[in-house]
This record gives sequence, structure tokens and C-alpha cells, in this order.
Amino acid sequence: MKENTAWKEEIALLNSIMTSTEMEHSIKWGIDVYTYNGQNVVGICGFKNYVGIWFYNGVFMSDPEKVFINAQENKTKALRQWRFTSKEEINEKLILSYVNEAIQNEKEGKRWIPQRSGEQEISGLLAEALESNPELKTAFESLSNYKQKEYLEHINSAKREATQEARLEKIKPMILEGKGLNDKYLKK
Repeated sequence: MKENTAWKEEIALLNSIMTSTEMEHSIKWGIDVYTYNGQNVVGICGFKNYVGIWFYNGVFMSDPEKVFINAQENKTKALRQWRFTSKEEINEKLILSYVNEAIQNEKEGKRWIPQRSGEQEISGLLAEALESNPELKTAFESLSNYKQKEYLEHINSAKREATQEARLEKIKPMILEGKGLNDKYLKK
């Protein structure tokens, strides 16, 4: 595989800034990651159109210069990105102020903890099928919340009622066997 040399200077500059802090360097997921007490604080990675710094718990940061973006609204909860499109945009003093705040937040134990989703509201064709078939209902209720959610989303994501009905018929045997929608992809 050919090594990607785009952003080489920018990544080297960002890495030199990070090494001046009390964080430790490692490679995770193929990118430079800086940790404090074993916890991910900052990651650096280049893409096609930009090079970025990831603040793993950026949600807790003040961001006075309004440089952060959330790359996936409604999906990414804590991670924040700071993107650069040229070496000239990299301001060492400003970056260090952000990094030092991130380190301080880590020292204070500020960490995003995902919240478990509560009970699923079962509606539509699946609700009707469960009410009319006690064996199916018992099998469905014995599945984990995650597996129940997979089935709900699978059926409810179909736009046409005919597609929902076809999906329901296909998953009934899987539910009765206690299998999740995607269990067939699990390695044994």
C-alpha cells in the first residue's frame, strides 16, 4: 500500500506541538494519538481536504475561538474536530491553549459517558405481531435491548407497508430462535 504523503509537514508540525505537552504519544487506529494517564485526549489525522486535531472529550471545552466542528451531528457526542487546510493556519500558541484545557479536563475527570437508551416503544406491525403471538412476544422480550432495537429499526425503516410485512415474516423465525438481526455476521 502506498503511503499517503499529503499533509506530511502539517502533521509533523502538529506532532511537535503535542510533544511539548505532558501527554504520551501512541499510534491507535493508524493515527497519532496523545494520551494522559492512558486516556485519549488528542488525535491527529490527515484527510483529502484537510488535516485535523480531534479532541476526544471536546464537548467539555470552552472553544473561545469557535474552531470546533462536530463532524457527525446527532451521532458524535463528545468528539470535536479542529480542521486546517494549510500549514499557515496552524497557530502553535492557540493550539497549546486548547490542548492544555483538554489535559486539565482529563485531570479533572471530565469524560463523556454514553447514556443507555431506555425502553423501546414497540409500535406498528411488530407490536401487532407480538400481541397476536404470545410465543413470539416471549422470545422477543427475552432478547437484549440492543437486539430488540435492531429489529424495531429494521421493520420501521421500511417505507412501504408491504416491505415491513415481508421483513416481519423473515425475522419471526430468528426471534423465535433467540437470534439478533445481525448475529449471522458474528465470528464463531
